[in-house]
Amino acid sequence: MADKKRLSSALISVFHKDGLQPIIEKLHQLNVTLYSTGGTQKFIEDLGIPVIPVEDVTSYPSILGGRVKTLHPKVFGGILGRRGLADDVAQMEKYEIPHLDLVVVDLYPFEDTVASGANQEDIIEKIDIGGISLIRAAAKNFNDVWILPTRNAYADALEILENSNGETTLAERKKFAALAFNVSSHYDTAIFKYFSPDSLDFKHSILDKRELRYGENPHQKGAFFGNLDEIITQLHGKELSYNNLLDVDAAVNLLADFDETTVAVIKHNNACGLATRSTLLQAWHDALAADPKSAFGGVIALNRTVDVATATEINKIFCEVVIAPDFEEEALAILSSKKNRVLLQLKSYTPQKTTVRTVLNGVLVQDADHKLDTKEGLTVATKLAPSAQEIEDLLFASKLCKHTKSNTIILAKNKQLLASGTGQTSRVDALEQAIAKAKNFNFDLNGAVMASDAFFPFADCVEIAHKEGIDTVIQPGGSIKDKDTVDYCDANGMRMVLTGTRHFKH
Repeated sequence: MADKKRLSSALISVFHKDGLQPIIEKLHQLNVTLYSTGGTQKFIEDLGIPVIPVEDVTSYPSILGGRVKTLHPKVFGGILGRRGLADDVAQMEKYEIPHLDLVVVDLYPFEDTVASGANQEDIIEKIDIGGISLIRAAAKNFNDVWILPTRNAYADALEILENSNGETTLAERKKFAALAFNVSSHYDTAIFKYFSPDSLDFKHSILDKRELRYGENPHQKGAFFGNLDEIITQLHGKELSYNNLLDVDAAVNLLADFDETTVAVIKHNNACGLATRSTLLQAWHDALAADPKSAFGGVIALNRTVDVATATEINKIFCEVVIAPDFEEEALAILSSKKNRVLLQLKSYTPQKTTVRTVLNGVLVQDADHKLDTKEGLTVATKLAPSAQEIEDLLFASKLCKHTKSNTIILAKNKQLLASGTGQTSRVDALEQAIAKAKNFNFDLNGAVMASDAFFPFADCVEIAHKEGIDTVIQPGGSIKDKDTVDYCDANGMRMVLTGTRHFKH
């Protein structure tokens, strides 16, 4: 079995024609016989290059409205025939099957058609049958056949044609075969997801791959699968790291829950600062005040255009990433003064509908937690009800709870995070951590509110909070000892509302 194969013939049948002309012209220059169908055939003829219609080989026209064009033994025999197997060669000669050394295919745009909102009939017609079959056949027979399964492969293919005088190596053909099966499996996954009624069915395929410098730690390999360009534009700075992407994800998902002018400071996927204010500058100052120590090296997320005044203040600290919907020109110049600082412009972003995590020898899939606690959904559990201002603070704190590692307690006042207890093994530990942190940064806890991501199993947390001047609480409820907690609140003039919704985040 020879490693190198010289091209003598090619079958070309594509939907998109862009980028195809240089390939066709080079094949013609190399005296490669071209076979084609329909629109691709006309495209080649319009270039003044000879092409043989597939119908001349099969003796069958394109039928059923174009649904059947290449599905014929003389086409697939020409692709699947093993050149080194005498029986295959004899049968190809007997049935006058031409050898096809190169197959160039570009599938119908199924995903784009679905995304366009087209009706079901149009979508179904964009399920490619002949093309996907050609891709799989050519890839299977990579020992003898070269497959170009996507227009994204044309540049690499043209370079090979230019440098090798029409010869391909086994390694090159195998590499393109791997790409072909990647393309075909992705295509089939997209079709499955369209037909599947269950959003939790785990079939994912993403063609775009970005190699990262490393994973969570330098000894781990890492890669991002997806098209970041769809949601962010990098305006300045070094390449995003694995950990940067985790923090950016946490930041944009958190801010997606806030409509008013808000700034968040993210460190290790948790907010160490968050404030909602009438101006962006004040929101930045108050977000930073929650924990200026942890803000060092963090990700700063803003949901308004960054102005000069805010950029000037942000520039005074070291931060890895700043992400916002836009930057004033001078503000961008100020923040770009740090060579490695990553500046990201966030485009329109819709949070993922599901979350996926690897566990043991499988994966866990769940609906993403997009439920927001609302004023209308609150149940006042105590004799005293919170004021309108306290309700605003409770809902502010509850939003942050949803995005913070469990067990968590959030302390807030006047739509400002004062401190949080994050990722603790007990709710009491989370509260004590938050109180200690707030005191460390000289916050007055009198009049602050407390939010918990899950119910209080005992009354100990509200007792600790009350002793610190925190008398307004929001929690899901649902403990068999809720009455003990409510009784303590009533006996001590506290206000408590129940949401009925737990917001664990592990």
